[in-house]
Amino acid sequence: MKQQRVIFLGRILGIPIEIDYSWFLVFVLLTWTLAVGYYPQAFKHWPVVEYWVLGAITAVLLFVSVLLHELGHSVVALHYKIRVRSITLFIFGGISQIVSDPPNAKIEFLIAIAGPLVSFALGGLFGLLRYLAEPVAPLLALMEYLAYINVILGAFNLIPGFPLDGGRVFRAAVWGITGNLRRATSLAGNVGTAIGYLFIFVGVWQIFAGDFINGLWIAFIGWFLDGAAASQMRQQRLQDLLAGHRVGDAMSRRYVSILPDTTLQDLVDEHILGNGERSFIVERDGKVIGLLTPHLMTTVPRNRWSATKVTQVMISGAALRFVQPGTDLWQALTAMDRDGVNQLPVMSAGRIVGMLTREDIISYLRTLSGLPVPN
Repeated sequence: MKQQRVIFLGRILGIPIEIDYSWFLVFVLLTWTLAVGYYPQAFKHWPVVEYWVLGAITAVLLFVSVLLHELGHSVVALHYKIRVRSITLFIFGGISQIVSDPPNAKIEFLIAIAGPLVSFALGGLFGLLRYLAEPVAPLLALMEYLAYINVILGAFNLIPGFPLDGGRVFRAAVWGITGNLRRATSLAGNVGTAIGYLFIFVGVWQIFAGDFINGLWIAFIGWFLDGAAASQMRQQRLQDLLAGHRVGDAMSRRYVSILPDTTLQDLVDEHILGNGERSFIVERDGKVIGLLTPHLMTTVPRNRWSATKVTQVMISGAALRFVQPGTDLWQALTAMDRDGVNQLPVMSAGRIVGMLTREDIISYLRTLSGLPVPN
């Protein structure tokens, strides 16, 4: 799924850099806004082509600035040995996919504040370059806009609404004072929701006042903030429900084992079509050597299934991710999300004892949902 929605650009400091397809929409809209609005009003009597070229260059450099902002977060996270899955540029800017919560409030604060500090530094840098660019009018216009927009970007992100950087700074402060991450996240999320509603109200007000474009953007940002805050709150509630529970509590002890010389066609005929199985453990002499899912089979043309053995397609034992029965259930779910898988073999003393799937976790959550969450 992920590969269908993003374009991989490369790696910086080992971090995959991606562009979501929604970025192209905002690139076109931003280029158009700059070419027909901002630049013609601020710098009159230029050729139309020059406005459009400068608008496109500005849009690209703005997203370079956003990338540097996100790298600020990521560099601090890496410094504290926290893995960064990727940085993705999308319609509202960018996001650093940091795989776990920081271990304490201080590190949370430092990671959160790093992005706005980078934006303010870029604003200052472009402000200085503006004076060097004065003899060249288009370059002067570019430096002025980038200085302005980076300061705005830094200031906007410091709004104390979760999950904006300011909301994370606020959460870090509450976490540091109370010592309770769950309460800090809940309070920061509620503030984020309130700020989202405020943006929507202001945006709608501006639309009815006649400022349709700006009002629409502000309302859209408010809608995004409200949705993002709600998503963070749901994630926190999910984490609360799973707190203290282990993989062994939710896993299924039933799994399907197949032999290494099984062909893909035999697998389909005997297990998938008849029983609807979705994952298979490949074993040799009682030892796990790999895992196969129907998704992996799609890499082989159907007319070759009868001649292809499961060992040619499976995830080999060396690359196979697994968990133990005593692994924290939230940690296991995070690992699934991080690796983009829907199931994990459960191993104990070198032998498989079951499978943990997302469906198992959902079923277990249904049982837990009626129980009180501990303070």
